[in-house]
Amino acid sequence: MDYPHPILAREGWPFIAACLVASLLAWLLFGLGWSIPLWIVTVFVVQFFRDPPRRLPADPLAVVSPADGRIVALGRAQDPYGQRDALRISVFMNVFNVHSNRSPVDGEIVQVSYFPGRFFHADLDKASLENERNALVLRSAQGLVTVVQVAGLIARRVLCYVAPGQALRRGERFGFIRFGSRVDLYLPLDAVPVVSIGDKVHASSSVLARFATAGVA
Repeated sequence: MDYPHPILAREGWPFIAACLVASLLAWLLFGLGWSIPLWIVTVFVVQFFRDPPRRLPADPLAVVSPADGRIVALGRAQDPYGQRDALRISVFMNVFNVHSNRSPVDGEIVQVSYFPGRFFHADLDKASLENERNALVLRSAQGLVTVVQVAGLIARRVLCYVAPGQALRRGERFGFIRFGSRVDLYLPLDAVPVVSIGDKVHASSSVLARFATAGVA
């Protein structure tokens, strides 16, 4: 990845610092044995907020995964944000996955829409339309591509750092979801999926689908 970012996501720095301070204080005041549970929590928080660089595939027609996780939905669906029929691919992230979100294609952001909502388990299909979520509609050379960050049962914060009019490069970081979530991807119907339900994928490096043509720039 050629854009700058830390190995540990900046979203996690306050949480990591708080856990470290609490663990050290418990160790100094009560001894190592009493501090062990806090050190375990610290290790979990550090691993949750890791944000490793990833290599992009060479194929310019490849649509890369916007998130780490497992494929939980794949098929034709109505894109409620782009108002069109589309190929939907959904990635569920558990608390052990990297939670940084990255653009699946090169494109210009034409719409960013935030919706407050409920917090059903993100593995459930109804989470796509009823949970807290943030939708990005991108105009790519191959048509509209919609990426939706969906909060989950534990997640309580969807973070998005981009706005309409900005250009995103494929694999570029645009947001983060804290503590378990889902990302829905809506592609043009002529995109050909190359994953199946249950497949494990990694943001930026895993290919979810391929476009048939290069489209119009």
